Amino acid sequence: MPDRSFLSWPFFEDRHRALAQQLEEWAQDHLPVPHDDVDAACRGLVAALGKGGWLVHTGGTLDVRTLCLIRETLARHDGLADFAFAMQGLGTGAISLFGTPAQQKEWLPKTRAGSAISAFALTEPRSGSDVANSTMTATDYGDRYVLNGEKTWISNGGLADVYTVFARTGEGPGAKGLSAFVMPDGLPGFEVVERLDTIAPHPLATLRFTDVELPKTALLGRPGGGFAVAMGVLDVFRSTVAAAALGFARRALDEALARVTTRQVGGAPLADLQMVQGHIADMALDVDAAALLTYRAAWAKDSGAPRVTREAAMAKLFSTDQAQQVIDRAVQLHGGDGVRHGQMVESLYREIRALRIYEGASDVQRVVIARQTLAAYMETA
Repeated sequence: MPDRSFLSWPFFEDRHRALAQQLEEWAQDHLPVPHDDVDAACRGLVAALGKGGWLVHTGGTLDVRTLCLIRETLARHDGLADFAFAMQGLGTGAISLFGTPAQQKEWLPKTRAGSAISAFALTEPRSGSDVANSTMTATDYGDRYVLNGEKTWISNGGLADVYTVFARTGEGPGAKGLSAFVMPDGLPGFEVVERLDTIAPHPLATLRFTDVELPKTALLGRPGGGFAVAMGVLDVFRSTVAAAALGFARRALDEALARVTTRQVGGAPLADLQMVQGHIADMALDVDAAALLTYRAAWAKDSGAPRVTREAAMAKLFSTDQAQQVIDRAVQLHGGDGVRHGQMVESLYREIRALRIYEGASDVQRVVIARQTLAAYMETA
């Protein structure tokens, strides 16, 4: 069993502890699922998560500690279950935070019930971390917007029923000229041009928009406010990426502990070797440090901080980078079995890598942390 002592930390309330226990029991009964057909698996997971009541937490009022606890637990049991849950939150996060009552009424009941799948369409072929460099356009024709351009690396692309789409409306240069829209699937001119295969299979796609018409009521927030919408959503969900990495790391540590306490070398358990103990110590240290940074960021946001840009960036950077190291050590301690297809640590090794890239790559997080730290210093200098 994984370490549960962190639930006694003052970051959490009794409702969080109760939720963690209930989800653990649910996950043991329902996860993992077969990944042979990724699309079918994701559809099934969204439906199961909705039926279990877990997707209620992805829409409406967003409690970041709850989101983090759910992602950590799901990731520890099944990376694809974490993906399915996370995208329901990220895909409709803009609707929860910035949507009109009509937009929220139309989509949130469906995504929270698991009857509709959501997606967040931000990245473009020439603008990944540099959101302000987006070139996709949404032209205002008075009674409607017309979208033209491409998005890529879109999770749930081709699978989603509703997309949050960001496009340039031209109110100003760079970040000042972006707007956000709610777009249902199936509109004329919208197509999936490529499905993208990755080392840990997830439903990812490149999308093309050719004269796709949206009513003016599809706008999220104000015209030209898309960058603020995107950053507001990421400010909530970036900490949850750290939580998913933490879940992967906890599972890797558990697998390593089981291995070194049962595997014999020279008539004694691997755990008796000082070098092995050194690895275990480093892994335990990284897991606890990642948990502290993750739940500090989540607690700060839930406690009313308007922005937790620095805290969330620290949590994501440290948790994802160190989870990679924890998992690598677990692979090493498993020897040849560690790289054997079908082994849990081999699966974790493939799952963790993308987390150091999406929702702001590690090097981008370093820039964010540095700028925030310098700005805070200059304000007090």
